[in-house]
Amino acid sequence: MIVQTSQSDCSLLSHNHYWITSKRIVTQDGVISGAVEIKDGKVFSLVKEEDWLGYLRLGHIVDFGEAVVMPGLIDVHAHMDDPGRDEWEGFPSGGITTLIDMPLNSEPSTVSEETLNLKIKAAKNRIYVDVGFWGGLVPENAFNATALERLLRAGALGLKSFMCPSGINDFPMTNITHIKEGLSIMAKFKRPLLVHAEVKEEDVDYFVDSDKNDARKYSTYLHTRPPSMEEAAIRNLLTKAKSRGDSITMETCPHYLAFSADDIPDGDTRFKCAPPIRDADNKDKLWEALRGGDIDMLSSDHSPALPEFKLLQQGDFLKAWGGISSLQYVLPATWTAGREHGVTFEQIASWWSEKPAKLAGQQLKGSIAVGNYADIVAWDPDSEFHLNDNHTSYIKHPVSYTFNIYVPLLISVSRPSQPKSFS
Repeated sequence: MIVQTSQSDCSLLSHNHYWITSKRIVTQDGVISGAVEIKDGKVFSLVKEEDWLGYLRLGHIVDFGEAVVMPGLIDVHAHMDDPGRDEWEGFPSGGITTLIDMPLNSEPSTVSEETLNLKIKAAKNRIYVDVGFWGGLVPENAFNATALERLLRAGALGLKSFMCPSGINDFPMTNITHIKEGLSIMAKFKRPLLVHAEVKEEDVDYFVDSDKNDARKYSTYLHTRPPSMEEAAIRNLLTKAKSRGDSITMETCPHYLAFSADDIPDGDTRFKCAPPIRDADNKDKLWEALRGGDIDMLSSDHSPALPEFKLLQQGDFLKAWGGISSLQYVLPATWTAGREHGVTFEQIASWWSEKPAKLAGQQLKGSIAVGNYADIVAWDPDSEFHLNDNHTSYIKHPVSYTFNIYVPLLISVSRPSQPKSFS
């Protein structure tokens, strides 16, 4: 289920029929100079520059010049904390074109048909973008096929589980047996199971004595979540998927591509997340895997918190809330870091639009194509701004990282719509 925005004033375009023109339109067939015709909220036609003169005398025209026009971003991994913890974030402050909200960090967690309905109620008439919802796979519902089927039939686009403690009391961790049970239900509905891939191995000591180790050092936090946790989880999941013949997709986030452990100052708990940000060599390998297709897509894992939980005065990495507050900056961060790796506009569209749309089962999203929803973003890849504490932020609790960043968002073109939801 996707709940569509009911806020028609969030669009700068009040016309039901208009054209968008640009020298750089990202399509399924590459980047073209041309025009996109939009009618009644969908892409009606796509015309190359040499063919458009006969068309453009009809209807309203919005010319973006040299700006990149591409499909709107779809974030399949965001924690909006609504309902129950909307003082942490909340649906009204969220948004890129489409968000798929995670089932934990809200209160209660979304692990049943009833709690999913609370999510839907919290989002309707309170969000400026389209939003969908993942449900949760937890021990209490893993062996209850009826409960899981009700959750999925109620509109959950898939299920999410953790192979290690999630940090949320009503969202406990699952083991490989729970995951196996969940997969049998997911296969029936042809929807994905998302897994947080960290697991503690019994023969590894993860204990850190905070009296003997400086909790202000990022290396102390890294010791509590070594790479072996991720490696063991991925090994287990790949073995299970291979034995069943299941397909696997993988995602990573801009903060893993933009930062490395060596860059993180002592006590700067803004950088705490799980899995942790690792060293520069790991970052380079992530870029290699992303560009090579082994990693399929990007997401924000936007996970805000109240400042008193995130920005502890003593800068304690062991006690601070783990989560990167990044939703507003995912496109600029991806492009800024990606420029050094030769990233193309087509790749950005694939990682942030096309592949996420497929994962969430949204056939009419993810690309600028005739018949698709007119979810479009236009941005300037050559502009630059300095992200610091003075930069205007629209998330509830701004936590920014000081560095030069490219690509301020120019406009997100929202289609006019009435309040409704669809599968």
